[in-house]
Amino acid sequence: MGDWLYLIIAIAVVGVITLAGLLTSGRRRKEVPPPSGGTDVIAPPPTETEVATGAPPEPAVDTAEPVVAAPTIERPESTASRLVRLRQRLSRSQGGLGKGLLALLSRDRLDEDTWEAIEDTLLTADVGVAPTQALVERLRTRLRVEGGNAPDAREVLREELIELVGTDLDRRVQVTGADGKPGVVLVVGVNGAGKTTTVGKIARILVAEDLSVTLGAADTFRAAAVDQLATWGERVGVEVVRGPEGGDPASVAFEAVKHGVDNGVDTVLVDTAGRLQNKAGLMDELGKIKRVIEKQADVTEVLLVLDATTGQNGLIQARVFSEIVDVTGIVLTKLDGSAKGGIVVQVQRELGVPVKLVGLGEGPDDMAPFDAAAFVDALLG
Repeated sequence: MGDWLYLIIAIAVVGVITLAGLLTSGRRRKEVPPPSGGTDVIAPPPTETEVATGAPPEPAVDTAEPVVAAPTIERPESTASRLVRLRQRLSRSQGGLGKGLLALLSRDRLDEDTWEAIEDTLLTADVGVAPTQALVERLRTRLRVEGGNAPDAREVLREELIELVGTDLDRRVQVTGADGKPGVVLVVGVNGAGKTTTVGKIARILVAEDLSVTLGAADTFRAAAVDQLATWGERVGVEVVRGPEGGDPASVAFEAVKHGVDNGVDTVLVDTAGRLQNKAGLMDELGKIKRVIEKQADVTEVLLVLDATTGQNGLIQARVFSEIVDVTGIVLTKLDGSAKGGIVVQVQRELGVPVKLVGLGEGPDDMAPFDAAAFVDALLG
């Protein structure tokens, strides 16, 4: 009986030990899963301290800084090649006006109906009532004296249109300052006219002329405008001074000009807000910007950006801004998208300031200095 009892106890002990071994093995298999996806995870061997304390090894930390590719700096197009494209673009978009006038002036008989048709053509092109009447009167006088054959009619029309657009206006953009200080160009206009894009395109023109430029993103109420200006600056290696969204525009303008003065920059271009909902508020804002800038350097140019396709609405906007700030020049954008090139004549007459730059498309270098003879030649084809 005693032998049987010892045998039963021995079998029980062996069974318990075997069961414990199986449970431990199962737990280990769950705790250390096999690597998946064919990727080997190799950990460094434990240190003596880790062996002594039983602490798991620290994960490896990659201290190498990420490699950031430097942005590619673009070389903007020269002014000469811009003017070639100016003629081509204008002749395509505005050529209908010149061809229509030439067709009418080349008739065998210039009767009253023909002169009325000439007036209608000019008015449709947004030349304006007073300039149209003056031009028609001069054409009638000269063609009566000089004859009405086609070659003479074309040359007379060309001369009178150039005179109408204006040859005695100073169309230079004053981009450099005096006494070693930068020129400060304030760019104003309603939102949607292409103001921020214009600032970026003017920067490209200046860079092509080997001038150093700083941009001031003072349209702080539109985050998209600030980001857009920063992108324009990056593309040509120009620094952009910006502030917090919704911050004080005058503060940004001040810092931009200060940066220009401290770093010997040739030109500071300042983009401004263009909200017309509150004329008094806009007047206060632009007035404040101009005052704080002039504590450091003179504002050498105030450019008003107008959308050429807006016609009479553009003129209303122009009047508001001319009352608020002393506009010295006009930038006409989207001139290639409108057959109403006469807006050049009308806006100059309304404001008494010259068109200095024209935008001719969506490309980064689709802006050029305005030239009266080139403009008229493009109209006439």
